[in-house]
Amino acid sequence: MPAITVHFRKPADWAEPVLVHWWDRQPAGDGSHWPGLPMAPDPEHPGWYVFTFDDTTRVHLVFNDGHGRQSGDLARERDGWLSFDTHWQDAPPAAGEPDELTPAAAAAPPPPPAQPAIVTDALRPVAERTDFREETIYFLLTARFNDGDPSNNFFCRDRIRFDEQGKAVDPHWRGDFKGLIQRLDYIRDLGFTAIWITPPVENRSGLDYHGYHPYDWTRIDPRLESPDATYQDLIDAAHAKGIKIIQDVVVNHSCQYGIRGKVHIDHLPTKYYVPQGSEQGQVDHGPYQGNLGNYAWPNRDDIDNPAAPDWWQARHERDPAGTEPLTDPKTGETVPKPGYEPGRFFGIDAQTLDPDWYHQDGFICGGDWESPQPLQQRHLAGDCIDLATERQNVKDYIIGAINRYLDMGVDALRIDTVKHVERDNLLEYVNAWKAHKPGLFVFGENLVKGYGWGDLGGGDNGPSQIRPWWYTRLGHDPQDPHSGGDSGFPQLDFGLFSTFRDTLSRGTFEGTGQILSMDWIYGDVTQLVTFLQNHDVGPDNDFKYRFKGDTWMAAAAYNLIWTARGIPCLYFGEEIELMKGAPQDVEGEKDTLESTGRAYFGDHLTDERLQETQSHPLYQHIQRLNLIRRNVPALQKAAMSQVGEWGSGMHFVRDLAAAGPDEGSYAVVGLAIGADQTIDVGDVRPGVYRDAVTGGEIHCDGHLSFQVKANSAGIWVLDGPGKIGHDGPFLR
Repeated sequence: MPAITVHFRKPADWAEPVLVHWWDRQPAGDGSHWPGLPMAPDPEHPGWYVFTFDDTTRVHLVFNDGHGRQSGDLARERDGWLSFDTHWQDAPPAAGEPDELTPAAAAAPPPPPAQPAIVTDALRPVAERTDFREETIYFLLTARFNDGDPSNNFFCRDRIRFDEQGKAVDPHWRGDFKGLIQRLDYIRDLGFTAIWITPPVENRSGLDYHGYHPYDWTRIDPRLESPDATYQDLIDAAHAKGIKIIQDVVVNHSCQYGIRGKVHIDHLPTKYYVPQGSEQGQVDHGPYQGNLGNYAWPNRDDIDNPAAPDWWQARHERDPAGTEPLTDPKTGETVPKPGYEPGRFFGIDAQTLDPDWYHQDGFICGGDWESPQPLQQRHLAGDCIDLATERQNVKDYIIGAINRYLDMGVDALRIDTVKHVERDNLLEYVNAWKAHKPGLFVFGENLVKGYGWGDLGGGDNGPSQIRPWWYTRLGHDPQDPHSGGDSGFPQLDFGLFSTFRDTLSRGTFEGTGQILSMDWIYGDVTQLVTFLQNHDVGPDNDFKYRFKGDTWMAAAAYNLIWTARGIPCLYFGEEIELMKGAPQDVEGEKDTLESTGRAYFGDHLTDERLQETQSHPLYQHIQRLNLIRRNVPALQKAAMSQVGEWGSGMHFVRDLAAAGPDEGSYAVVGLAIGADQTIDVGDVRPGVYRDAVTGGEIHCDGHLSFQVKANSAGIWVLDGPGKIGHDGPFLR
């Protein structure tokens, strides 16, 4: 019967004995259990080991020492001799060739079993980390994260949740800076080095808890602060723990009431509104008793704008019950009056807006969403009124306001609704902030549900001028990204995110390679911010829901996001699958926040439940991914090359060639989803590779072959530290 005999020369630093593990042995098709069976020393060739496969025509095999060191995945159809110094040979070493270990090497004691290596666990001070690609980002809605001060809680007018007894519960403004400060250690222990908070400036709207309806850019919303937990206190506390603060900034629009001290938008005070069929004083809407004016203010007004007209200022100082007759200066009618025009209280007339501050082109509708001119000149919604961002007074106001927060220590900015502001105009703001604080990292949100290639094709129905890549470039040719250089304004990677609906949500990587093949269109693809979901979108169905796939699918998604180019970002609660499959925002007419992806998270952060939260397999999975990425500079800063993708697996190389202390950091990554995978990558640098996941070691001559278990990763680092962190249900 046929047989295959293999000979292997043990490297000097391997333990005894040498083992051989095999699979898919033909014709039997069987295999061994890891780590395999011991090989016998070859008496005729010291330092060599031998093993015979009886009744075998072909076999796949790995040599290893049972303590973390191993060869690549191999295959053999005939007898052979293998040394890490050479390739397979069909004959024993010729006379005179080195075939013995040196006495010193032979006498070396076997190495201890591989232990996890943690090169950098503690965070370097914030000021020393000048390249934002070293960070990973935890994104949270401050008002929904953790309640540290119940005294500043506040119910918005819309979408109040009532319990079975009719009591208002779950205030929209519930989390605050004090609660966030209390749980900075939670975020740091999870491994994140930067926190992106929703806009903290003062807001006004019927549903303004998230911060995207700014009323005064120069003030922090009091519903977030406490006497012992101001915004400055948060920044200082985060920095003391080595965590950076990213402030979300709205440039495109204000709330529907104008801007305190600058411009007023004509309304009647809300306290005079009476619904049809009701009477003034009869409103019973949770804390809103008598009328719908702001219940937290003695005068029951929604705003205190010095720019408002005299008649409005007079009523601001009196009549909190809203019963004194008021003549509407626009129509001459008297309020309060049941059913009187709601638009006079809650709407706007675009034609009457102050052109020094606002555009007057009406509201976005229909096909406007894919056309630059209306998208950038019309109002986003009734409580998002489009600012004339090209006017110098608007620039001076917003730029100056944000400069103050940069002076307080804010480390980076995220810009909201990017595609609603013409690129060169928006870059005036970005570049002004960068000039004020050199080295500042600024990224933007240009939401697209698709690849986002614009005029470059790919089935995109929108032009390049409103797509993410356009804002990362300086050129003006919509079909040639290279017509201009890097703008220095990276974006959230909605292109990669959009593929997840058809890939990771179905348990496959198929198609991911296609989007990565277009990385060249971006100014600096390594600065894109990558994510699986956020407060607006998720990768399921029509992009409206929190990820609802199996836990192993989410783990595989994070394996990709944390090892591919870009800066990983996690939306709060993902680490425990919070509100899995729920809509990211309210969608039904009577939905309230607790049924959405914006549900209050603090219940999971109490002292009683914190250990349970931190025991979730995804929490521990993300914690280890953060640790690995922090220890491998190539994963932080290098572009991707040699990308291969076949549905159930992927591989790519991260080669950091830039000068500096990280020069030469080099990693070969293999990913598996759904099933174990054999990864083969050729034309890589020769040398000794160690896997950050398993601790395995391969002496590579330019071709790397290794096994990756289902939903895990192989992160083979040239001259790497070995295993980083501890095995979990996914990374193992």
